[in-house]
Amino acid sequence: MIGQLHSVVFDASDPAGLAEFYIQLLGARVVTREDDWVVIVDTEGRRLAFQRAPQHEPPKFPDPKGSQQMHLDVLVDDIDKAEREVLKLGAARLPGEGEDFQVFADPAGHPFCLVTD
Repeated sequence: MIGQLHSVVFDASDPAGLAEFYIQLLGARVVTREDDWVVIVDTEGRRLAFQRAPQHEPPKFPDPKGSQQMHLDVLVDDIDKAEREVLKLGAARLPGEGEDFQVFADPAGHPFCLVTD
């Protein structure tokens, strides 16, 4: 092994705002807050970091010519209830769903899925 995953890092024009979205979504807490950098940790100790990228352009999804760059799968008990909650937080519904997942974008445009396993 060369190393261990330390953080998943998101580019965003508003790192504090995007961190707040994920704090609400995952029940996380802030461990570092600077002007251009915010780190949160969920209840299991997983880290997400958000860095200022003034020229950030959201990925296009679905777009066969583009890449979604990365995405998170968020495990939930009830997709319909979770959908209502993430939409209230500022998420947007994206095309694509299956029996056990639905696709959304966070407020900065990064795709994520609500999944039931």
